Parts: sequence; C-alpha cells; structure tokens
Amino acid sequence: MVKVPPEVAIRGTIRPGSVYYFPHESFSSPEPHYFVVINIDPTIDEVILLICASSQIANVKSQWRNCPDETFVVISPHQYSGFKLISILNCNYVIEQSIDQLVERLSNEQLKLKPEMSIELVEQLRQGVIISPTVSGRIKGLLGI
Repeated sequence: MVKVPPEVAIRGTIRPGSVYYFPHESFSSPEPHYFVVINIDPTIDEVILLICASSQIANVKSQWRNCPDETFVVISPHQYSGFKLISILNCNYVIEQSIDQLVERLSNEQLKLKPEMSIELVEQLRQGVIISPTVSGRIKGLLGI
C-alpha cells in the first residue's frame, strides 16, 4: 500500500463536506470528534471553517438553549454513514483551522479522514451558521453572506 503524504492527503482532497476526526484543544474532553468542512471552496480559503458533531444532543441544546432551533442540525447514521450514533451539529460554534494545522494533525496521527458528507447536509450546516446570532459577520462573509 502506498502511503500518501499528509500534505497531499489534505490539500488534494479537501472540499465542502470533507469530514475529519480528531481531538480539539478547545474541548474539555480529550476524545476525538467529527468536524465537517463548510467552506464554499476550501482549496483557496485561508481558513477552514469546521462544524463539530456531538452525540450529546440534549447537552448541546441545553448549553446553547438561547439559540434558534434552525442553528442545530441533527444527522442520523442513515443520512451520513460515518456516524455510528445520531449526532447534532451546532452551527453556533464554528472552529477555524488552517490547512497547515490539519496537515500537521494528520502528520502526527491525530487526525483521521472520514467519508465525505453530502452537499445537501453541508448546505443545512451553512444555513444554520448564517442564521446563528453567535457567529461573526467575518465568518458569515467567508460563506458568501
């Protein structure tokens, strides 16, 4: 089996709906999470916009209870085969990473590439971000708003 360099694995395949599985330092849990790329064209953007998935649906909704329901997207394993459990994606909290950070995570074996999510689901995530009262205009601008 040919080992693809991390730089090629990320830069050569990143697109809207790319899904990465890794632990993030801003979370209290050391466990990895699924992150979905929502950029319009991540190959040319300086920052990659990621939405995190959680199977802790009630906890996420409770922590963000003042946000509109449309800013949460619930996805089943039937809708996205990469999930083992029904998961919620909180569009009120966008994680920013550079492609170099993703490449470094993959180089350090801290990131796994997962199956791509459908563009229809990515569109729902983008709509949630646009509606969100907590996401900055700068981030919304990167989505063309």
